[in-house]
Amino acid sequence: MQELGKTLMLIGVVLLAIGAGLYFLKGFPFLGKLPGDILVQKKNFTFYFPLATSLLLSLLLTLFFYLFRK
Repeated sequence: MQELGKTLMLIGVVLLAIGAGLYFLKGFPFLGKLPGDILVQKKNFTFYFPLATSLLLSLLLTLFFYLFRK
C-alpha cells in the first residue's frame, strides 16, 4: 500500500511539472506539428490525429518509467 502512495505522488509531481511547463512556456511549439501528424481539412470539416506526437510522448514516458524503475 505504501508503494502505491509513492507512485501516486510521483505521478502527481510529473503532471504538475508538465502543467507548469505548458503554462509558463506557452506550450511546446513543436508538439502537434511533427511530420507524421495527420491533418485533414475540408470545407466544413477538420480532422487532426497527432500520430507522431503520440509516439514521441509514449517513447519518452516509457524511457522515463524504465529509468525510474531501475
